[in-house]
Amino acid sequence: MAEPPAENNRQIQPLLSLNNVEVIYDDVILVLKGMSLQVNEGQIVALLGANGAGKSTTLKAISGLLKGEEGEVTDGSITFNGERIDTMDPEKRVRMGIFQVMEGRRVFDDLNVDENLIAGAHTRKSRHEVKKDMELVFGYFPRLTHRRHTLAGYLSGGEQQMLAIGRALMARPKVMLLDEPSLGLAPLLVREIFDIIQRINREEGTTILLVEQNARIALSIADYGYIMENGKIVMDDPVEKLKENEDVKEFYLGLSKVGGKKSYRDVKHYRRRKRWIS
Repeated sequence: MAEPPAENNRQIQPLLSLNNVEVIYDDVILVLKGMSLQVNEGQIVALLGANGAGKSTTLKAISGLLKGEEGEVTDGSITFNGERIDTMDPEKRVRMGIFQVMEGRRVFDDLNVDENLIAGAHTRKSRHEVKKDMELVFGYFPRLTHRRHTLAGYLSGGEQQMLAIGRALMARPKVMLLDEPSLGLAPLLVREIFDIIQRINREEGTTILLVEQNARIALSIADYGYIMENGKIVMDDPVEKLKENEDVKEFYLGLSKVGGKKSYRDVKHYRRRKRWIS
């Protein structure tokens, strides 16, 4: 059994936990094959892996967005705050404090910035608190302040990503699921957005599960990391250990002196293992 992602974790109940989760699409395509991970409150946890590893499916299993794509959790369990959620409707999960920022941003193109933010707060009742949190969002993303009445479809890619994260903040999430926030953005803008993600984690106490192709920048802000391949976790460790791991350096950080692409399956000392099996 692998070590849990925090010191003295036996005394700490994880905020979010996946235990041997299996996901099947269209009743035939097995995507997640016994997926297990856990996220402690206040952490930034990075989920890394190649395209097709099952990272986005993992986030959708947590948020409940699988059904719209004919996907289903067919085995295992997902718990949040000690309560099982894998059979709950997506809206109930949002009300509990889970909000996913989808890959590709998915803002409402025909609504302006203010309207997009208000849409993120649709589960909340206090107009005063919603207005207050809009100003909080503009504090994190000053670029949006002067674009408040601009249709989201006319924003730049970076501004749309800021809006998507801001819209998530409007739901006051306990955990924010971020799917490829660096996708299609210039390096300087990526750094700016990741700095803001780190600030949100520290200043708002928002727990973050981050799926990201750019392993270097993901590991620069995360506390703990999981590496996924072929529907399973194949490695997990605190970030400082992952960054020193020779295989991670070679396969994900581009620091190897040896050419050629490899898979973790080719590393002899590396063995997939099931963890936290109840």
